[in-house]
Amino acid sequence: MSSHRQSKKRRYITWAAVGAAVVAGAGIAAQTSTAATTWPAQRTYTGRAFDTCAAPSLSAMKAWHTGFYGAAAVYVGGRNRGCAQPNLTASWVKSVSSLGWKLIPIYVGAQPPCQSGSNPEKLTASTAASLGATDAADAVAKASALGMRAGSPVYLDMESYDITNKSCNDAVLTYVRAFDRTLRGKTYRAGLYGFTSSGAKAVADATDRTDLPGNLWYALWDKQNTTTADWPFRATQWTGHSRGHQYMVNSKESRGGYTITVDRDAWDAPVALTG
Repeated sequence: MSSHRQSKKRRYITWAAVGAAVVAGAGIAAQTSTAATTWPAQRTYTGRAFDTCAAPSLSAMKAWHTGFYGAAAVYVGGRNRGCAQPNLTASWVKSVSSLGWKLIPIYVGAQPPCQSGSNPEKLTASTAASLGATDAADAVAKASALGMRAGSPVYLDMESYDITNKSCNDAVLTYVRAFDRTLRGKTYRAGLYGFTSSGAKAVADATDRTDLPGNLWYALWDKQNTTTADWPFRATQWTGHSRGHQYMVNSKESRGGYTITVDRDAWDAPVALTG
């Protein structure tokens, strides 16, 4: 999604190398804290979703509620968030939720030290743990202020990087674990957006499974609307309504007089608890 999380130029530099809401019963253990915390029931959406840089206007969301898409991803925060969000308010969240939209919160946190290009916030080996905790606390605060209650997921956006760089990859995993641990401590579910060649692969292949995300949103631009047929990791991983798949990017679409450039996602994973 060339311009949604980062500027179009930076995104391509760094990448160089109809559903229904249901309550999920499986796979929740990996998405919740081991502490004796009462977790709200997970809200899962299964169907087609879209993500775009800036949350569309309420009028556009009304026009786009045709049944083709049932969920929309929104960028709740992060210093590396690529677009201003004039429409994304608690009132907007309440209104679009009342229309029937399900919302997918994304947080664009610190990016890998070995990632090409420049970012307002990059992690290092020495700052990864502290940044992960700080960014997760900010993500919870931002999501909560928008009316996304405890029990909601937050998907950490980790853009493409060289996972063969061991020190870089280790730092990323330290950051991800700290982010996830902090989210769960505040009763928010942990998710990760990443490419199947980098961030998603890093968490899938990690030998130490401690504090890894319970939900995986994988970027594989093969134009297949599925979370199973092209699943690139072990079949036993992220089962029980825990997968999202970004399968097409930069799709310019018009509905009800509103034209928006979006990325398409096949979704079978948690969405925000609102209302």
